[in-house]
Amino acid sequence: MTRGRFITFEGGEGAGKSTQVARLVERLRARELEVVQTREPGGSTGAEEIRGLALNGDPGRWSPMTETMLMFAARSDHLEKTIRPALEAGRWVICDRFADSSRAYQGAGGGTPAEFIETLDAAVVGDTQPDLTLIFDLPVEVGLERAFGRGLFETRFESKGVEFHERLRGRFLEIAREKSDRCVIINAVGDIETIEARIWAAVEARLL
Repeated sequence: MTRGRFITFEGGEGAGKSTQVARLVERLRARELEVVQTREPGGSTGAEEIRGLALNGDPGRWSPMTETMLMFAARSDHLEKTIRPALEAGRWVICDRFADSSRAYQGAGGGTPAEFIETLDAAVVGDTQPDLTLIFDLPVEVGLERAFGRGLFETRFESKGVEFHERLRGRFLEIAREKSDRCVIINAVGDIETIEARIWAAVEARLL
């Protein structure tokens, strides 16, 4: 059986990833592909429990190092219970956030050493790397305004200030350059249909 495809969506707050994940899933299913829609942190029973610990509470609840290990613990369960079985069964997996969010949020944002994150990635993710990563990019002020306007702020990360989110944006763009074999930057400024078209063009060019 042919292995399925693994697509991840990455980017800062208010970029519209969740909306576009759902649209891509619908579009792929219309082509009669079996698709699993999932998210991080979360995506499995154990990982969803860890999500509640990691994302809720005071912004300073966890040190960056502790937060990193929580995220990778959730990721390990997610991979074991959801992602790998789906890929092995030939399904496509579309995931809202994955390991690049740890590189940005806990790494550039929180200060966890990059070497430590890469060691965890090698041990936990290993060969289960995304086939395609879509990195949503837009000005931080626009993303935060969108998130505030929609009442989306539900986690510890949104309250960490503009400087924190600027570091995230910069790191995501660095990742896109460093890992250009799997990453495509998506301009997240525009209406929903325009952004959807940009995503579909990337998916068609890389995977279809």
